[in-house]
Amino acid sequence: MGTQVLIVDDSRSMRQMVNFTLTENGYDVTEAENGKDGLEKLGQVQPGLIITDINMPEMDGIEFIKQVRGLGDYKFTPIIVLTTESEAGKKDEGKQAGATAWIVKPFTPEKLIEVTKKVGG
Repeated sequence: MGTQVLIVDDSRSMRQMVNFTLTENGYDVTEAENGKDGLEKLGQVQPGLIITDINMPEMDGIEFIKQVRGLGDYKFTPIIVLTTESEAGKKDEGKQAGATAWIVKPFTPEKLIEVTKKVGG
């Protein structure tokens, strides 16, 4: 059984692509469609790694990261941001919220696995 990963993204096709890439590399994956759904899923699974988008309805990725970091169990869980956002200001906001790494879409499966392994997944 591999590391449990929570994917939070409002795009079903993006979740499926990330899920496929991670599953092919031995990870166990749970999907959530936005930050609010992601927080609910944290009550059901204990991921060793979280991958989140930034631009989502109901609760965006920055707020999701802040909420996750406020939960004692996930204070040090690696969080990878996977987003179309590439501007420095957004990256700084993400880092201040508690993001561990930042990958800009579109991405290659190799890049995703490389970063996932690097942050401890």
